[in-house]
Amino acid sequence: MTSRFTELAVDCADPDRLAGFWCAVLDYRVLDKHEGVVMIGPQAVPDGQTPGPVPPVITFAQVPEGKTVKNRLHIDVSPSDRDQDAEVERLTGLGARRTDVGQGTDDSWVVLLDPEENEFCVLAGRRP
Repeated sequence: MTSRFTELAVDCADPDRLAGFWCAVLDYRVLDKHEGVVMIGPQAVPDGQTPGPVPPVITFAQVPEGKTVKNRLHIDVSPSDRDQDAEVERLTGLGARRTDVGQGTDDSWVVLLDPEENEFCVLAGRRP
């Protein structure tokens, strides 16, 4: 038997704000909210449709300490209905901003920061 990746936990200062940002990025919705914790996940599958692989939920938990160093784990997103440049523009409009973590000019991904300065990448290629 093996394990499945079902949840990503993110420590943060403002779970509501960060969950709202990531809901807009991923077209997720709030699944649960209580005592400084907000869990988001995929939209419900309409009746009669077969769901594909179930993506993990993301839980944002309020913690007192701030972020101090570059993430050792980060999220990569792939645009599903537009090219990379248009997606980067959409995400910066939601509150993300570009950052340099040492990537080269020839790299095919763009590194952004979410509203709490967690790094994430926007990939150039589309993936299912």
